[in-house]
Amino acid sequence: MARKTSNALGSAWGFSAAVLVIIVWALTGPIFRFSDTWQLIINTGTTIVTFLMVFLIQNTQNRDAKAVHLKLDELIRALEGARNNLVDLEALSDDELKEIEKEFSRLREKADSKIKATEKRTHSRG
Repeated sequence: MARKTSNALGSAWGFSAAVLVIIVWALTGPIFRFSDTWQLIINTGTTIVTFLMVFLIQNTQNRDAKAVHLKLDELIRALEGARNNLVDLEALSDDELKEIEKEFSRLREKADSKIKATEKRTHSRG
């Protein structure tokens, strides 16, 4: 249900429906003499929709993130030489993730140093 709702509300038709609701509400202003009740209707409606959309968006993001993680896990598993212990990183603690991040930072610095050394040798020859 959440997926279907997300697809419907996230479409151009969903946006168009929202704009239409606002236009109809605005056009009814003179009929209701722009009363407090008239304003309360749109305020209440948008508050309820916003409240529900927060949970719908979170559900969609969680589902999408899980799918991406599973795809990446499969790529890691399939690549020869890849470290399979990197599969399921999202289950690690913040401290464990920081340690892995530091390790990758050191590897990046080491690779940058090698590239700079290679470039320096290439420029000195030519």
